Amino acid sequence: MERTQCPNGRLSRPLLVLALAGLAPALALLLSACGGDVAPETAPAGQVAASAPTGVHIRTVPGVPTIPAGPIDARGHQARVACSTCHSIKAPDTTRKTGAELTAFHQGLQVAHGSLSCLSCHNEDDYDSLRLADGHRVPFERVMDLCAQCHGPQARDYAHGAHGGMSGYWDTTRGLQTRNQCTHCHAPHAPAYPAMKPTFKPRDRFLPPTRESNDD
Repeated sequence: MERTQCPNGRLSRPLLVLALAGLAPALALLLSACGGDVAPETAPAGQVAASAPTGVHIRTVPGVPTIPAGPIDARGHQARVACSTCHSIKAPDTTRKTGAELTAFHQGLQVAHGSLSCLSCHNEDDYDSLRLADGHRVPFERVMDLCAQCHGPQARDYAHGAHGGMSGYWDTTRGLQTRNQCTHCHAPHAPAYPAMKPTFKPRDRFLPPTRESNDD
């Protein structure tokens, strides 16, 4: 039998015999010897480059809380002061639930968060942190640990991607998914959204005209 060759990308006679005999593995082995005849392997269409960021990114929340204090400076910045500046020298009022009766800071602060008081969530020993139900201290950056204690169904849905705003990729192997924390969407002192009455959707100028619009 003559020596097997791959001239000009054509199968030689022995290769055709092997193909007809159904010897696919042997055929593949012979073709691998024809380096110029095998197309290089390419990445699937739409695949993100290996250097692109992937996975889940949780947006951060502010750490030590502050409140506005004093006028705006020459650069247009609002002067702010940390809560612990005053709370570290004042005895906590365990009965306080709103700021309606206050005459200094927090005036008019309305709290609508079940039957919780300020110290249900704030740490009376360290106002630069939060307090879990078991008394453990957590930083403000871990506010979701605090919320999940009472809002179990929402925390479960959040873990499965069914609650909480997000942007980016559902398939995190293809790209980055950015997610919010609770306080990015909910006000911590009054987390419920206002009740809304459902209405008919507005007319879309791209939809066919309705009978009512034809009569106008």
